[in-house]
Amino acid sequence: MNPVTVIPARLASSRLPNKVLADIAGKPMILHVVDRAREAGVGPVLVAAGDQEIVDVCHAAGVEAVLTDPALPSGSDRIKVALDIFDPERTFDLVVNLQGDLPTVEPHVVRTAVALMERPDVDIGTVAAEIDNEHDKTNPDVNKAVFGADGRALYFTKAQAPANPGPLYHHIGLYVYRRAALERFVALPPSMLEKREKLEQLRALENGMRIDVAIVDTVPLGVDGPADLEKARAMLSAAAQSTT
Repeated sequence: MNPVTVIPARLASSRLPNKVLADIAGKPMILHVVDRAREAGVGPVLVAAGDQEIVDVCHAAGVEAVLTDPALPSGSDRIKVALDIFDPERTFDLVVNLQGDLPTVEPHVVRTAVALMERPDVDIGTVAAEIDNEHDKTNPDVNKAVFGADGRALYFTKAQAPANPGPLYHHIGLYVYRRAALERFVALPPSMLEKREKLEQLRALENGMRIDVAIVDTVPLGVDGPADLEKARAMLSAAAQSTT
């Protein structure tokens, strides 16, 4: 396997515009995500940017970045386009999709997802953590992963599932694709369940692609709104102080 980590990022955001360039502990959030990706050590790191301003910030910091059409429909499409530009020789056959709003993701979470791809029949790897509070079990903003004993994903949903007593798992939006699987995925039309649940990974399942889920012990803070940004600032400022 020859992996590359690609971080999709764009300035448009309904809840927090320009969030990937928001200052956290003295530098833009996107560069913190790059730091986490580099700490994971999963191949070179590339930012798939939807705006020239993001490219400029990355290049000024010595980070590889490729400009893509801001109108692309999803992060997966953005990653595919950026990778085609960055690697036309197809050197890399494994693609880590690390979201640009996860500045606190722990490197071992990324490596755990990549390890799933050692199974040759897995098209896409992802991660989930057991939900430890009752509110999140019924919260539609917390996506749930449903998978079998072998880790193979059966479904993803915003609803509480499966039913009856037992653990529920918070799906973390971090994916590892075989390059051929990514190309197949973005070429497929949006599926019925994908459109109903607003979860694009269901497109892969509906078309017979195998997604495996690894259990991790932490849910990284995703920066969706102003309150999340303040939490990220507090967390990363504290981390910076502890290392000085």
